[in-house]
Amino acid sequence: MVIEHFKNRDAVPIYRRFREQGRMMPEGLNYVGSWVEANFDRCFQLMECDDLRLLQQWVLQWQDLGEFEIVPVVPSKETMETITPLL
Repeated sequence: MVIEHFKNRDAVPIYRRFREQGRMMPEGLNYVGSWVEANFDRCFQLMECDDLRLLQQWVLQWQDLGEFEIVPVVPSKETMETITPLL
């Protein structure tokens, strides 16, 4: 999960670059979906990859327009499979 804080709560530069250049993701990084706060403060993006360096490469393309927090997450179904033997 990527939590992106728009610089100055201004989403316009981000969407402008996206319109002009796309997501600019390296091969192997997959975009799943995103949600934006109504006040344009943050964007929550679900991404998938096997190598966290791909996320680093992607963030470098956007760091001038926002700050990024990367939180590794596990789908609930897989978490249930992991924890079931302990129940």
